[in-house]
Amino acid sequence: MSEQTHKTSQSRRAFLRGAAATSAGALVAGSASANAKPDKLITAIQPWAQELGDGVDATPYGLPIEHEADVIRRNVPWLTADAISSINFTPIHALDGTITPQGCAFERHHSGAIDLKKEDYRLMINGLVDTPLVFTYADLERFPRENHVYFCECAANTGMEWAGAQLNGAQFTHGMIHNMEYSGVSLRTLLEEAGLGAAGDLKDKWVFVEGADASSNGRSIPMEKALDDVMIAFKANGEALRKEHGYPARLVVPGWEGNMWVKWIRRIEVMDQAVESREETSKYTDTLEDGTSRKWTWEMDAKSVVTSPSPQSPITHGKGPLVISGLAWSGRGAITRVDVSKDGGMTWETARLAKPGEPMALTRFYLDTDWNGEEMLLQSRAIDDTGYIQPTKTQLREVRGLNSIYHNNCIQTWLVSPNGEVENVEVS
Repeated sequence: MSEQTHKTSQSRRAFLRGAAATSAGALVAGSASANAKPDKLITAIQPWAQELGDGVDATPYGLPIEHEADVIRRNVPWLTADAISSINFTPIHALDGTITPQGCAFERHHSGAIDLKKEDYRLMINGLVDTPLVFTYADLERFPRENHVYFCECAANTGMEWAGAQLNGAQFTHGMIHNMEYSGVSLRTLLEEAGLGAAGDLKDKWVFVEGADASSNGRSIPMEKALDDVMIAFKANGEALRKEHGYPARLVVPGWEGNMWVKWIRRIEVMDQAVESREETSKYTDTLEDGTSRKWTWEMDAKSVVTSPSPQSPITHGKGPLVISGLAWSGRGAITRVDVSKDGGMTWETARLAKPGEPMALTRFYLDTDWNGEEMLLQSRAIDDTGYIQPTKTQLREVRGLNSIYHNNCIQTWLVSPNGEVENVEVS
């Protein structure tokens, strides 16, 4: 333990001991004072302790508590011309842990979320296979099941920040991401059921995946990835997929950009070359300063963000113990370390990981510190098990210029003011 960490732990324990030693009637929000008036929420019997609550069937499908009604997905209307082909954002500033509730998980649609009953669902595998097959939803349920936790991140996440500090909130700068436990069938299992003998040597083969919605969103995936960890998921966080997340079945492509996670997956064609569809040529590529574009930038590089304090989650309790919290992830492996800076990257402290990082999944980090009301420039940087270190925006611009939209994994900066308010600034 470093000397600084030891001092922080000591001061935190002293603060908590002082609070505990004060009589219960003297506790007030944010402080403990022997001269404070008794708190009626402690000393008086409250209405909720004098009447019966709701019965067990008041809400047959549980709903979020009304006192947290502001914890919702949000759209930025001016980002797109119409909500039918648009995106909303996960309220990552208001969540903790790593699992995203389905009701809070961001949406991205190219032609709206369709209503497809599982009885009407069909999945076709065709192309260079021994036996073209069509599966019903009931068929998929009979194959060996797998469960995995993965993040799904839109390639445009943080894209507005290329030009400088733009959107004032972690929800809007980094909220095109969710992390859920998916249940389903590995794509390898279904491809082997159809037989790959007709494809011959698989090293140069591809699969083209296509959705059932009106946009016919389609992407090419190298066979090596298809046979590795790609899956057809029909459950998330233990329950059926939501309509907006591809019910009744979607593709899960761990660590790779969200556009490849085709929803309402209807067709998988084995091919001897990539299709090079709209979504992998004119879109979801990275245009460099000289006008050329990087091709096949599928993997999402290591990235992190402080979610609290942040613009939508300011410091409201005043000086004293402060928990700095955030998320880190990498599409190339597991997060092994996260560093946090309070001075815009001049010095760094190693944060505590809530649990060891898992491949292609969100990792929660905490830095338990003391805040004396000084101004802070909060940053975080992630390191994954490949040794990759999250770059600054300047480092990214030196390589890619200012023409990019996608795959911005730069270090984010929040300015914390002495009054606890937080805003998005650029320190690159």
